[in-house]
Amino acid sequence: MPEPAGLDKVYSAVAETARLLNVPCSPDQVSPAVKAFGDELPGAHIVFSMAAGEQHRGELDFDFSLTPKGLDPYATALANGLIEETDHPVGSLLAEIQARCAIASYGVEYGIVGGFKKSYAFFPLDDFPPLAKFAGIPSMPPGLAEHVDTLTSLGLDDKVSAIGINYAKRTLNVYLAVAAVRTETKLALLRAFGFAEPDASVAEFVKRSFSVYPTIGWDSSAVERICFSVKTQNPGELPAPFHPEIETFANGVPHAYEGGREFVSAVALAPSGQAYYKLAAYYQKAREASNAAFAATSN
Repeated sequence: MPEPAGLDKVYSAVAETARLLNVPCSPDQVSPAVKAFGDELPGAHIVFSMAAGEQHRGELDFDFSLTPKGLDPYATALANGLIEETDHPVGSLLAEIQARCAIASYGVEYGIVGGFKKSYAFFPLDDFPPLAKFAGIPSMPPGLAEHVDTLTSLGLDDKVSAIGINYAKRTLNVYLAVAAVRTETKLALLRAFGFAEPDASVAEFVKRSFSVYPTIGWDSSAVERICFSVKTQNPGELPAPFHPEIETFANGVPHAYEGGREFVSAVALAPSGQAYYKLAAYYQKAREASNAAFAATSN
């Protein structure tokens, strides 16, 4: 495997990827993340991700892993002025998860335009915490507890591979490992939360998915979105619209490992049936075994 990229090389890759999407990128935009997390970046699992469609245009996300013995992503963001302290439960959730669950690795979603957005906690691949454990955490969105019975009835109560905390939007993603789950169960998840029946192309995408993550907030128990992810080396072969910006990104995004580019493509569904598509490209693969969970669930 090639040597981990130095920080200059990482920045160059960020800038090159931003140019593909016409996203403004300068050292001043990336340097806060490098200052806060730079010691871990050369050996991190690094992913570039984008979403298709007009409402998502103009942004590129720079996602990276952190070892469990390294930096707490939220505390580090606070200490470095990347985010303001809050008394909202979103600000205490990661610490409460840390106190109750073994963490395999952490992750950060950092927008080139939007700055620090998310913290991720990834759990050991052989030790996923039960869903009910999360529902009992004080700072969790109250709606999660309301969904435990539904997810349990579908056999998904022991599939929680990661938690994503979005501080800007004040929402929570619950990542469920579903590679071995029947397609009918994945489609039943949509019906259980009142989502429209997907068309044939989306249903085929759902069939191939290895991860699914509902999004919920603190203000309502309703599931805002359900996102399905598929791993591929050729996003154009997937049964989903191949938007021009996705094609540009897929064909030009840099990568620092041998062989062809590797991607995670995702479709995000709203209750109405409306969808948008996301694409994440692996830039660097971490050597540390502790990052295996990040690599297995990222996007």
